[in-house]
This record gives sequence, C-alpha cells and structure tokens, in this order.
Amino acid sequence: MSDTQTTFLGRAPVDHTWQAAFGRLVTLSTAKRPHGPDFDPYLDKLTREVGALVTKIQPHAIHAQYLGFALSQAFARTAGGIPIIAIAHGPEVMVAEHNAREREGLNEVAAASAAIVAPTLALADRIDRLTDHRFTDRLTVIPWGIQLHHARARDRPATGSGPLSLVHAGRLDDNKSTITAIEALALTDQPHHLTAIGHGTRREHLEQRATELGLRDRIQFEPFLPRAELWRRLPNYDAFVFTTSGLEAFGLVLIEAQAHGLPVAYSDLPGVREVLGGTGMPYTPGDPRSLAAVLDEMGQNPPMRRTLAKAALHNVRRYDIDDTAHRVRELTRRVIS
Repeated sequence: MSDTQTTFLGRAPVDHTWQAAFGRLVTLSTAKRPHGPDFDPYLDKLTREVGALVTKIQPHAIHAQYLGFALSQAFARTAGGIPIIAIAHGPEVMVAEHNAREREGLNEVAAASAAIVAPTLALADRIDRLTDHRFTDRLTVIPWGIQLHHARARDRPATGSGPLSLVHAGRLDDNKSTITAIEALALTDQPHHLTAIGHGTRREHLEQRATELGLRDRIQFEPFLPRAELWRRLPNYDAFVFTTSGLEAFGLVLIEAQAHGLPVAYSDLPGVREVLGGTGMPYTPGDPRSLAAVLDEMGQNPPMRRTLAKAALHNVRRYDIDDTAHRVRELTRRVIS
C-alpha cells in the first residue's frame, strides 16, 4: 500500500528489511504471556503500552492482525473512535472453537471492529457462527495473494508414468497432518518419494513413524525454507501434497505450488476446495488410503497431471497480491470515510 503511511507494531526481533514496506517499525516491550494465569496481567500491561502508542500516533485506522489475539484485544480496548479492521488468519479461530476464554476475546475484538476480513468464505462462516451472527454485516472476504510475476513453472511437461517426486511444505503439527502423507506412502502401489519441508512439534514423531513403516529411503525431512528458496525448488517436483485435516483458513502454500505449475493432491476441506476451485485432486482428510489412491492415479496418468498443471496456472491468476492490497486499501478507505 505505497500511498499509505503505516506504523507496524511487532515483537523483537523485528525484521528491519520490512522498513521498505512500513513507514515506521515499533518493537513492543511487553513480555508475551499468551496462556495461563499470567494472561490477564499481560493483556493489561500490553493494553497500556498499546494505548500510549495509539494516543501518540493517532492513526486514521487500525489493522488488527489475528482476530481475538491479545494485541487485537489491546487495540479493541484503546482505539476509542479510531476504526479497527480485524484481519482473521485461522489459528485464532481454531482456538476459539475449543476454548471459551479465547472465544470471548474473539467476540470482544469483533464487537469493536468496523470490518472483519477473512481470506475465504469458509473461514468467514466459522467466525459468523462463533459470534452468534451478530456481526455478519461486518464480514468481508478478501483472498490472500502472492507475487505472481516472481513464480516460474517447470519448463518440462509431465511425460512418463511411474513414481512421483512429491513435496509437502508447512508446519509439522497435528492439524497439518503430515502423518497422512507418510502413512499413504506405505499404501501406494508405486514407490513415490516425499520431501517434507518445515518444522514443528511433530517432527520427531513423523521421523519415527517413517522408520517404523520402512520408508526412510523414500521420505526426506528438510527444515523450514525461506520463501525465495522454497520457490526456487518447487519446480523440481512432480506434485504437491496438502494434508491439513481440520480447519484451513486459506492454504497460501497451495497457491505457491500452483504458481510453479505443480499438480496438487489436497485434503477435501471447505476452505481448500474454495481456493482451488476444482483444480486439484481431492482426497478424504486424514485418510492415508484415500491419498494413496490419488497419488497412484496421478503417477499412472501423465495426461491428467499435465491437465492439472495447466488448470493450476489458470487458477492462480485469481490470487495476485496486488489485487489483495487494492481491496484492503479500498476497504480501509471506506471504513475511514
């Protein structure tokens, strides 16, 4: 939003390469205590710090990232007449569905907001239910996007049938369900190879499970990669495997994979289905046998992979980050006026 002067509030360490995008970077000093008995004192202290900054800066509008998290609650309590645009990302909605206290925080921020942005209709519907439909008119869907002109599809089309070189990228936790991909490889007719890129609490368990299934020569674990490095490597694979089993707010990595011409095998969740628009191969979430069947079908059918790759490049045109920025900017202007 080059025509907008933005102050970014973040936590140390703040990446100062962001200075190109934001007019000013402010590092918050309140120590983070997001859980447990220390949360209320933490929120009170954070609210005082944020309140002083809001009074000093006097912004025309506030973008509160993560509907319901502590910083957004601090904004809700200090904004006064300054309009808030709350931007939902997914994790805060997940915790609010299972925790009454988090749900109260989400409702507090929703009530204080002039507008609530969600990247998919599926996530907007979840928020609408969690807030008892009291703020339906404040909800708007603005899909996330990427810099499409930086992406490069592979320069060789799929020709031969046989084992696939698969890639999975994301957090290694229970919701992302990387275990589904690992167990699926034990059930495939073809010896597909999987590269799992990312870090998370389930890494050790996933490696152990791969060993138990005799798959360590077919599964390679790699640490989290910066976006530029991930994008450089994506065209080297035959297909992308997306395994989330619960709520998925958007799944930006799906668009990154498609922008590089990769066919996608995906867990058939509402938000993912909405983003892909029928341009991937769905399987039953959390079901390794269902995924194994999809992978074998993709491996045996090069014409289908070529069709999926073409459809992927067409679908991804809907997710240009410039369009996202334009829509957020226009929403901000409407809210201010």
